[in-house]
Amino acid sequence: MVMQVKIGGLFSFHGSFGAPPRSPGPSRRNFYLLAQATAPSRTQRIMESIPVSGEVGGAGGAYSYNALKRLDSLWSSICNASPVVQEPQQVVSNVPGLLHESEQGKKCDNTFDVIVCGGTLGIFIATALSSKGLRVAIVEKAVLKGREQEWNISRKELIELVEVGVLTEDDIDHVTAASFNPNRCGFEGKGEIWVNDILNLGVSPVKLIEIMRKRFAFFGGVIFEGCSVSHISIYEDAAVLQLADGKILSSQLIIDAMGNFSPVVRQIRRGRKPDGVCLVVGSCCHGFKENTTSDVIFSSAAVKRVGQSVAQYFWEAFPAGSGPLERTTYMFTYLYPEPGCPLLEELLEDYWELMPKYQGVSLDDLKVLRVIYGIFPTYRDSPLAAAFDRVLQFGDASGIQSPVSFGGFGSLTRHLGRLSDGIHEAISSNFLDAQSLSLLNPYMPNLSASWLFQRAMSAKKQSDVSPTFINELLYANFESMQKLGDPVLRPFLQDVIQFGPLVKTLGLVMLTRPLIIPSIFKQVGLPVLLEWSGHFVMLGYYTFLSSYIDPVIRPFLKKFPGKMRYEWKQKLEAWKYGAGLDYKLSHSSKNTSQE
Repeated sequence: MVMQVKIGGLFSFHGSFGAPPRSPGPSRRNFYLLAQATAPSRTQRIMESIPVSGEVGGAGGAYSYNALKRLDSLWSSICNASPVVQEPQQVVSNVPGLLHESEQGKKCDNTFDVIVCGGTLGIFIATALSSKGLRVAIVEKAVLKGREQEWNISRKELIELVEVGVLTEDDIDHVTAASFNPNRCGFEGKGEIWVNDILNLGVSPVKLIEIMRKRFAFFGGVIFEGCSVSHISIYEDAAVLQLADGKILSSQLIIDAMGNFSPVVRQIRRGRKPDGVCLVVGSCCHGFKENTTSDVIFSSAAVKRVGQSVAQYFWEAFPAGSGPLERTTYMFTYLYPEPGCPLLEELLEDYWELMPKYQGVSLDDLKVLRVIYGIFPTYRDSPLAAAFDRVLQFGDASGIQSPVSFGGFGSLTRHLGRLSDGIHEAISSNFLDAQSLSLLNPYMPNLSASWLFQRAMSAKKQSDVSPTFINELLYANFESMQKLGDPVLRPFLQDVIQFGPLVKTLGLVMLTRPLIIPSIFKQVGLPVLLEWSGHFVMLGYYTFLSSYIDPVIRPFLKKFPGKMRYEWKQKLEAWKYGAGLDYKLSHSSKNTSQE
């Protein structure tokens, strides 16, 4: 099992190992909500004591208590939503005819090749496309700037931005606020595995987004800030974006980079509940004296009850770039959204209790600088295929990230070159129908195979497996990967699943820990295992196609006619990325373990 946090943060799994009590007495959550009505929680007291300014868009960009309550309200509505799929607001509509012959065409304020809706991560694809000579605009509902809290990532992933041409190596040095090694993976006293150069850089989003803004402007890009998307009309020859302030913009293609809660994605998915959710809470505090290493994933306890549910808490911790005594710690969990799931504020109440024990400090000795929280929904049918002509999902909106990771920056760096090249060709050749655009967000078996890991790491309310099972399974996997070396361990830690390493890891786990296999069946269930088996077979098939068929076809691509060349190029890319073969070890590093 493996997970990677792409924008710094922690995961937690929710589940349970026993049925909830049936006594008619009030639940812990009822007591919590009643107490909230009469006295502020510790979370409220802490958050309201911290000056908040400069909140921005994007995941983790808000820090205030009021923003937390709004997000909890949204999360509660997701949990309590009817299982019956309901039609959400129609943000996108098809309009017959040509734009230049319509009344709306006469009202357009400006015309572009591409309009990117959502700027926090959208500015990366916008800059990449602008560098190729396209006229690009960004529409951002807030002010387009990075959040204060750092993004944790590896240098290898930042180099991918250099290879695309939107960043330089000097830029990497400028935006890197912190660098640290080694990095720990540990599970409830069973042992620790130490690795180097995994999520070991703290990048300043403020500096990085500012560099991207300047580069985007240099290439002629235009930014519309403080503008919300009202409606998108799809004509035969163009897409029209109507903003809430009445401004009308047209383009050949609209890229939806509005994140997990994009109204366009909600329309496409018809308001369906996510198949899984990662809840993340954390803080950046001053006062840590031991602050030179990081935790990539750490668990110090078994499954525990949280309100009407249960959770397997996991931790991450990183030195902050703002000072040698400042450290960011995250607690996260995976769960299926259903009534009774804990709120973010409830998780934060546990966080204040558990974090000092995890870090070996007293909360009284720490000064809380920021409180961080987020909701990251995931869907099994991801990446999301294009549902409309001239509209393409990107980043978190596309679901391109693994269901065991949260935040889209790391997956963005991996796919940016492939997507920017494909989008540029689609626009240049007018391959902008939904079928052609869907080739840019294809089925990827390695992404779908990650769902087994998400299920295995999620605690269940009614389960006869041991409450320590998740930690035992994760440690068995990490221990096996470490024995197999960097070619197996490092891709997993960076959210890339490959067929060969997966086979070796599972084989070693079965040989060394055969008694754990029955518990896996109980934990994830037979239907999930059968579905995963299909993705596992396809992962092997894509590996074969990319390794042996791709080299035969690729030399002849230039001789194919235009549409056929585009389709085959995207198919070859789908094989490579779907098998994880785009990932190459940039350099070797020695791993050490302490058991």
